[in-house]
Order: sequence, then C-alpha cells, then structure tokens
Amino acid sequence: MRRDTFIKSLAALAAMGSLPVSAQSAALKMMIPANPGGGWDTTGRALGKAMQEAGAASSVAYDNKGGAAGAIGLAQFVNASKGDPNALMVMGAVMLGGIITGKPPVGLDKVTPLARLTSEYNVFVLPSNSPFKTMKDVVEQLKKDPGSVKWGGGSRGSTEHIAAAMIAREVGVDPAKINYVAFRGGGEATAAILGGNVTIGGSGYSEFSEYISAGKMRAVGVTSGTRLKGVNVPTLKEQGINVEIGNWRGVYGAPGISAEQRKTLIDALAKTFKHKSWQDAMDKNGWTPAWLAGDEFSNFVDAEFASLRATMAKSGMI
Repeated sequence: MRRDTFIKSLAALAAMGSLPVSAQSAALKMMIPANPGGGWDTTGRALGKAMQEAGAASSVAYDNKGGAAGAIGLAQFVNASKGDPNALMVMGAVMLGGIITGKPPVGLDKVTPLARLTSEYNVFVLPSNSPFKTMKDVVEQLKKDPGSVKWGGGSRGSTEHIAAAMIAREVGVDPAKINYVAFRGGGEATAAILGGNVTIGGSGYSEFSEYISAGKMRAVGVTSGTRLKGVNVPTLKEQGINVEIGNWRGVYGAPGISAEQRKTLIDALAKTFKHKSWQDAMDKNGWTPAWLAGDEFSNFVDAEFASLRATMAKSGMI
C-alpha cells in the first residue's frame, strides 16, 4: 500500500472511531469532579502530567465540575463520555460517602472501575489565631455547645465529615448536632480556615501541609492509626479519641467501553504509576502508594461502600 493511501486509510478509520485502542487513547480527557485546589484536582493534574511524561498520553485536557461530593461531575461524565476510551475520571472515598448521603440518580455502577492509586489520612487544623490550641480544647467546647463548633471540610459524606461525626460520637455528643460546613472544593475550605470562618477544618494532610509548615494553620490531630511518617502531629487515638479513618483516590473510565479498551487504560495507568514523575508527585504530596487495578479494585470499592455505609449509620449520619 502506498504511503499516502495508508495515511488516508488511517484518517478514515479515525473518523469512524475504528482506530486501535492504543492509537485512540493518546489524547485523554480527565474529569475532575471537584473545584480547583483540592485533593482530586491535585491528583488529576499530577496524574495527567505523569501520563504524558511516561508516554502513556500525548495530551490531557481537564474539566473541573465540583459539587455534591463529585456526583455532579460523575453525572456529566456518564452522560458525555459513553463508550469513549479516552475519558478518565478521578474519584475516591469521598464520592462513596456522597452517594450514600445524597443518593444521586447516577451511581458508580454506570462507569468503569480502572485503578486505585493512593491512600491518605486526614488532618484536623485550627486557624493560627484560634482561641483553641488543641483537639482537647475543641472537644470541651463541643461538649458544652455542639452547634458552636463549626467543622469545615469537603462535601457532605466526605471522610472529614464522617470523622467529625465519629469524634462527636466518641466523646458523647450526638453526631446529628454537629455543625458541619461543606465546601465544593479544597480551595474554598482552605480559604475559610485561613479566614477564621470555621472553628476547625479537615482534609488530606497534603492539602494543608504548606500552611501548617508556614504557621498559618495549627494541626491538632490526624485520623491515622499511628503517626504519619515525618509528621509531628498526634493521632486522635493518642488523644483518647478512638477514631481512625483513611482516604483513597482512584480512577474510573467511561461507561460502555470494551474489555480491551479497559485493559489498555489500566496498562497506561500501571505504566504511569511506575514512572518517576508519578513517584515524585506521591512523595511531594505525602500520598501512600495503593495500587489496585481491574476487578480487584472493583471488589474493593464494593466492600468500601458497605463499610462506609455501616460507619455512617453508626455515627448517625444516615
């Protein structure tokens, strides 16, 4: 076949959507179901950059669509990306919590599980000018007047929301009485904490680390079982509050893609996961590697959904 005829044939195949999956997956579209500045945004953009540097994508276009713990972005992703082997969506434990509390019409059963990437624990922080100095101070005020303590964080059903309810329950306060202020993105939550508009804020440690280091936030507790490596912040358990809850983040593909297309995306993510660019991003953000792919990831999400629902029911959230 002549070279110009071959090129024309490729163009015709592309127009019909019949190019091999590996060729189609070069230019990716990344749905980030949150506003800029938060953990999903950081994860999605770091992943896109690493995929390009690993040669797993020629380009990555990002679409931020925040709200309802990712349910708004999820719905848009489902409706706009059916059968698209070039579409990815960042998600995680927060989305599961949001689905449990919000009961949106579109769930994760409509999209294609690809891989879990990272795990991370939350940190609770106080504004630097707060009259409270420790988690004990916050708890004492919570016991006196639950509504007077404003907890700031991600959407309803986020891990920090669940952790706040668990803390209340553990210290003898009705979780239904906590005053939780949900924000659509990490940037909004950070601004509220720095501005003293909430009493205490929670999020993944990586999102607040620079403000903690700069003295603009005071870290008073982490939700891990043991202290985080290199982080001099006591766990809630150390402080007599029996609460431990982790966060994780992963990636889904579009609805209706073939098994071959799914495998191609998982292979691209696996290649990226091993690349120096992604390893550097995990180190920089304090993310713990937590690779789990394909059906194993799908089974994990199902189990996590059931576990979160049980925890939230016990904490009076549902």
